[in-house]
Amino acid sequence: MIKVKIEREYDVVKKITITGHANYDVYGKDIVCSSVSSIVITTVNGILSIDSDYLTVTEKKDQMMIEVHRSEEIGDKLIQNMISLLEELSQNYPKNITVK
Repeated sequence: MIKVKIEREYDVVKKITITGHANYDVYGKDIVCSSVSSIVITTVNGILSIDSDYLTVTEKKDQMMIEVHRSEEIGDKLIQNMISLLEELSQNYPKNITVK
């Protein structure tokens, strides 16, 4: 199962940690993992193209950590959109992804 943990400070997202594997299908054919990767990577790349200092990403095996350094309107909206998309995915695939 993919676990998305969102840490907030005064309703502002400060850190997002994504761990695990969806186990919907085998590696390379898992549509849930592919969806999570697409949502997160597209969002992160979009934000970094606008403001390279807004966040940092740390990747390890089966883990990605996104740390938000400050609150700014466009970045905050893109992060919230990413979270909404991940929550919608978790509603469609509750056995494969959770968002907390």
